[in-house]
Amino acid sequence: MRFFKSFTFLLLLCICTTAIGQRTLLHCGKLIDGKSDQVMSRVTVVVEGNKIAAINQGYTRAGNGDRVIDLKNKTVMPGLMDMHVHIEGQTSPTRYVEGFTLNEADIAYNAQVYAKTTLMAGFTTVRDLGGTGVNIALKKAINAGKVVGPNIYTAGKTIATTGGHGDPTNGWRKDLMGDPGPREGVINSEAEARKAVRQRYKDGSDVIKITATGGVLSVAKDGQGPQFKMDELKGIVETSKEYGFVSAAHAHGDEGMYRAVAAGISSIEHGTFMSEKTMDLMIEKGTFFVPTISAGKYVVEKAKIPGYFPPVVARKALEVGPQIQATFQKAYERGVKIAFGTDAAVFPHGDNWKEFGYMVEVGMKPMEAIQAATVKAAELLRIDDRYGSLEANKIADIVAVDGDPIQDISSMGKVSFVMKGGKVYKD
Repeated sequence: MRFFKSFTFLLLLCICTTAIGQRTLLHCGKLIDGKSDQVMSRVTVVVEGNKIAAINQGYTRAGNGDRVIDLKNKTVMPGLMDMHVHIEGQTSPTRYVEGFTLNEADIAYNAQVYAKTTLMAGFTTVRDLGGTGVNIALKKAINAGKVVGPNIYTAGKTIATTGGHGDPTNGWRKDLMGDPGPREGVINSEAEARKAVRQRYKDGSDVIKITATGGVLSVAKDGQGPQFKMDELKGIVETSKEYGFVSAAHAHGDEGMYRAVAAGISSIEHGTFMSEKTMDLMIEKGTFFVPTISAGKYVVEKAKIPGYFPPVVARKALEVGPQIQATFQKAYERGVKIAFGTDAAVFPHGDNWKEFGYMVEVGMKPMEAIQAATVKAAELLRIDDRYGSLEANKIADIVAVDGDPIQDISSMGKVSFVMKGGKVYKD
């Protein structure tokens, strides 16, 4: 009996000790930490629970109970971040009728697929900039472990003006249009602007998105004109700051984006016809630019297919799409802060990685492009104390690619390992 009790005690002690000290050791052939401009070789990332415990030079020897993952022929880096996605939907020639044929449940089931695709492509965090509100429920489901997907910081519903890009009833027949207001994301005064932000807070949004100018994919003729007055913009930005929101402004035309930057918006999305004057103001205020070159190239391609877009949309796509990459090049060379963002959904989810190639194509260094999708994106979201780089005590969001993206940026499309919050989703 005494032997049995002693044996049981020792067995339990071993089990407890193993569980408490259990680690995952990632043996990395090459490592990009998100902060340094240098690629490190022969490094071990030690993960305990959902956090990085240490970054060790050399290949750390495994102890009892340790799990070793061999990434010696990979390039390892922080989980990638896309600062402009729409996780609920995806491009299709039937997109404009789906608003009348899909229920929220249909949207939710589709969104789960897009979320998983995004994570498997190496994007462990995304900023969702507008949908029906299903995006908020999806975020909660992912956080609860019910659905597989990236960390989502969502705007819920976009905030627009009547008839502006983001008015959900654009293109509808008159008896269906109604008069949407702040709850639906449509405002026409400073008071309504503040109410719309507060409604987003109540709904469970994480960030605020506005449409500061006309847009390409809305069924409205103007793709560039400013759509908010300064008092409305100030109402949005001031209330956003009071409620702790990062804010983003969709903008193609220069006047609308200049107003948004002057009002204190956190980031400009697309920025197609951005002037040097606006660039300089962004530098002065520390405003981020999220270029979405991928979306511009994709809409041009599809606009040439008869019937893919309504004629009013196709015309705008051919006008706006080809300009975005050149504007990005000018803004980058001038010193505007860049955060990685693609507008995924305008093109198929999972192809987000192509943005890296488009950025490098016009002069950005590969390491800078990767940093735009890691530490810079985390800075924009104000989560750089927990995400964006591989450092001790940060969340263990880690990906690995085949090849060396510093030598060949197309390697970013070859994600072979994905860990989010210390859990392996792709190996």
